[in-house]
Amino acid sequence: MDTKKKELVGHYKNGGREWRPKGDPIEVLMHDFPDPEVPQAVPYGVYDIGANKGWVHVGRSADTAEFAVQSIRQWWRYLGRPRYPKARRLLICADSGGSNGYRCHLWKRELQHLATEENLTITVCHFPPGTSKWNQIEHRLFSFITANWRGRPLTDYRTVVNLIAGTTTQTG
Repeated sequence: MDTKKKELVGHYKNGGREWRPKGDPIEVLMHDFPDPEVPQAVPYGVYDIGANKGWVHVGRSADTAEFAVQSIRQWWRYLGRPRYPKARRLLICADSGGSNGYRCHLWKRELQHLATEENLTITVCHFPPGTSKWNQIEHRLFSFITANWRGRPLTDYRTVVNLIAGTTTQTG
């Protein structure tokens, strides 16, 4: 599990190219200076290594511990529990920084609430600092999402969600 880079929502430049009819470009803003008034999409992903399936929960605010655990909760209720009905334990592999960091007390408290609600034993393994490249979600999910929306402006949240939903790989 991990958070993908926050993306600006609006007519902003998104690196890459997309083929368009000649003379019919999509106009975008040249600069995307930080502005608290500009909405952001916060994609938070859960990757199930056993099933080779990903789940992305898109938020509209900051990347917080509550949001991270809510993403896991949604994954568990919609995909995890139906896929693993006899599971009593859940292993979470996460980066050691940000909202799901090993120092974040709110993250631990929210995970405990989830464990109590779902009657699960949750174990968290944090990757050492600087080793997020080992996190499978970066290679198996986020890289394909980035390639899928390359060159397209993320004009609204529906566009963000539809581009994520339309992302597939050769194996699904």
